[in-house]
Amino acid sequence: MISIRKATTEDALLLASLSIEAFMPAHGHSAPKEDISSYIEANFSVENFKKEITNPDFEYYLIYHSSKVAGFSKIIFNDPNIHISDNHVTKMERLYLLKEFYGLGIGLKLMNFNSKLAQKKEQRGVWLEVWIENFRAIKFYEKVGFKIVGKANFTVSKTHSNPNYIMYLEF
Repeated sequence: MISIRKATTEDALLLASLSIEAFMPAHGHSAPKEDISSYIEANFSVENFKKEITNPDFEYYLIYHSSKVAGFSKIIFNDPNIHISDNHVTKMERLYLLKEFYGLGIGLKLMNFNSKLAQKKEQRGVWLEVWIENFRAIKFYEKVGFKIVGKANFTVSKTHSNPNYIMYLEF
């Protein structure tokens, strides 16, 4: 049984923990250890999640498999990108899934949920950034219809950035 619910500030600790657990296998080797630690400190703190959850521009959703949390997403409606001509697009800033839930179709359920939310908000598509060496994620996004439309540098720390693809799913 899969269920999805909107996150609240009470979920800040859970989101912080999930973020680190999901981020490390996919990105922990993408930069020097100090840079990864700096990124985690700046972005995955309980305080940061509380601040973001109360920001009306951000929406977080938790996905559960058999009542166990499997991952989460973060979306931002009407967030344009220079590589996409339409301004009525949603940025999916995070789609994080714990490794134990890979291959069960849970990521696809969360992706489809976010796409339907975007369509209800009259968005014309969803875009995201993905590290060019995150081959599993790129394959997943291509499978659901995303196309590479550009590149960007993702800042990990003051001294390190990773090359990312900009991918877009047009509705």
